[in-house]
Amino acid sequence: MIRKAYTYDVDTLMSITSACAKHLISKGIFQWNEHYPNSAAFYKDIKRDELYVYDVNGTIMGCVTISKVMDDDYIEVDWLTPNQDNLYIHRLAVHPKHQGKGLAQELMDFAEDLAIKTEAPSVRLDTFSKNQRNQKFYELRGYQKLGVIYFPKQSEHPFYCYELIL
Repeated sequence: MIRKAYTYDVDTLMSITSACAKHLISKGIFQWNEHYPNSAAFYKDIKRDELYVYDVNGTIMGCVTISKVMDDDYIEVDWLTPNQDNLYIHRLAVHPKHQGKGLAQELMDFAEDLAIKTEAPSVRLDTFSKNQRNQKFYELRGYQKLGVIYFPKQSEHPFYCYELIL
């Protein structure tokens, strides 16, 4: 079941994202590190009522942030739709021991359904340029790669911005 996250979920989410970071690093993908994701981001997501978890009988297996707020990092991107009422995906994560079971697909289905229900013109996100698996995941869902942004605390390599028009 996908449900809203609570503050008591943050430690579990940090454990999940830490496991994801280690898993990515083992594959030579240096996308997440000690700076990101962090608990402050999760607490902010919860305060904004934007963080959701994939919970099966009290075991959290993954999460996603679905935000109406456009981060300043996205301002210079040449988006396909106007910068109004879009939804933004951040911190999509599934614990490595639960990957390959379709949980990320379900989290994205949930986010896209929410976007449709709220009449958002599009869903926007970014993913690491060295993470080809994620790029393929979003492109197979119909997302279009539009531009690049940089997060120097995470990597010297760019992150690709994607948008799905609804």
